[in-house]
Amino acid sequence: MLMPKKVKWRKQQRGTRKGRSKGARELEFGDYGVQALECCWLSAQQIESMRVSISRKTKKVGKMFLRVFPDKPVTKKPAETRMGKGKGNIEMWVSVVKRERIIFELSGVTEQVAREICKAAAYKLPIKVKFIKREEQNMQEQQV
Repeated sequence: MLMPKKVKWRKQQRGTRKGRSKGARELEFGDYGVQALECCWLSAQQIESMRVSISRKTKKVGKMFLRVFPDKPVTKKPAETRMGKGKGNIEMWVSVVKRERIIFELSGVTEQVAREICKAAAYKLPIKVKFIKREEQNMQEQQV
């Protein structure tokens, strides 16, 4: 399971999920990718299941680039516990995904195969996503 080796602070506040992503909004490494259309917390388990489904479909032909990493700890108090007595223990690690963030990229495969891979990976995600490719991105930059 993905988690950071070392963190400066053991427990974090919840923060905000609304708004657009500050970075990772353009394809940098691959030719095709999946872009988030909603905000969410992606858990380490969801990222891992998505990664496994992608690696099974690529079959050593293409290359995958994950653009998210679960570096935010989420705490939870045990069930049937009274209020107070401090913050709960770390339950899981999540990655904060905002709108327009690219979740993963693919290279070395055809567009048809990339669409199938992205569709299989999208089933593992709790949000709406969009398939993007490098040519569309270049056309949008030329129009602006």
